[in-house]
Amino acid sequence: MSEAAAFPDFLKRIRAGDSQAAEELVRKYESLIRRQVRLNLDSRLNRIFDSMDVCQSVLKSFFVRTAAGQYDLDDPKELVRLLVSMAQNKLASAARNEHRKKRDQRRTASGDDALAGLAVATPSPSQVVEARDLLAETRRRLTPEERLLADFRGQELEWQEIA
Repeated sequence: MSEAAAFPDFLKRIRAGDSQAAEELVRKYESLIRRQVRLNLDSRLNRIFDSMDVCQSVLKSFFVRTAAGQYDLDDPKELVRLLVSMAQNKLASAARNEHRKKRDQRRTASGDDALAGLAVATPSPSQVVEARDLLAETRRRLTPEERLLADFRGQELEWQEIA
């Protein structure tokens, strides 16, 4: 029996939830879907998701909609066209979604400049405690007269005012 003649039975098995038919479909068409996605995948979006992400989304949609009887396919060529079209639509949708969420990779800086904004100017709690301990130890070692001068300078008085 030719592949085209066995196709309606194959589709019925998929609609019925036959796991072997589903595995066969994935084995036959996964590489086709992934290749189509890789051909159309923008290099900037390639950093966010890969062809397997889109392929899994396509296959999930296909199985759900096929089980619901949404697709009426007559031969494998129609299935290929459908899967390729679904892959292109899923990829375009993912790209739109990425841009809409202000995660647009075209505007994202790369390199050291992107990392420069990540450093926080405020000290960590451990740095605060360390500075407080250092200040206390320094004040402990000062003479009463030096401590009085330090207090005046801490109040932002100028040397002329202190004198």
